[in-house]
Amino acid sequence: MTTLRVGVGSGNPVKRRAVELALGAAADDDLPGGPTGVAVESIPVDSGVSEQPTGHAETVAGAENRATAVLGARRGDADGDGGSGGDASYDLGVGIEGGVAGFDGTDDRYLIMWAAVTDGDRVGRGAGPSVALPADVAARIDDGAELGPVMDDRLDTDGIAERGGAAGALTNGRVDRAEALAAGVSGALGPFVTALY
Repeated sequence: MTTLRVGVGSGNPVKRRAVELALGAAADDDLPGGPTGVAVESIPVDSGVSEQPTGHAETVAGAENRATAVLGARRGDADGDGGSGGDASYDLGVGIEGGVAGFDGTDDRYLIMWAAVTDGDRVGRGAGPSVALPADVAARIDDGAELGPVMDDRLDTDGIAERGGAAGALTNGRVDRAEALAAGVSGALGPFVTALY
């Protein structure tokens, strides 16, 4: 293998950038097959969970579903439907899902980030940082709203999910969304870059 082909189960450019950052942190000889290069493509796929995942289990399931679904897509298949277009499938599928959840020991609600990586046989999982939600934002999420639109409304902006994200807004830029998601992806890569698993 000369190029490791990686599919990201999302059309969001921030998620693709997160995967590129995570893979760039691994030495090529640490990656599966010892590739001389890495090619990352975004393939929009269905998460199989609600638009606003709540709880760790649903958020992890969304990441795993995305990672598995992208393996079924063909390279160059922008629709992610596994159609006849494109080249061979991917070596690794990556799914990233953001959700809202609580933690034992606190009454707050948090933005959470989970990533999953699969080669079709193994699945690695990792989490990014968690950021507490303001009470009014958490209340709207509890009433059934999605975090991205709630933050857009609160900040009078549009498309925050494809830029700095809620984590960036809630920390005044101290948490970079791509870097935060890359931490989760890096953790999920563990079984693929070390023999410790």
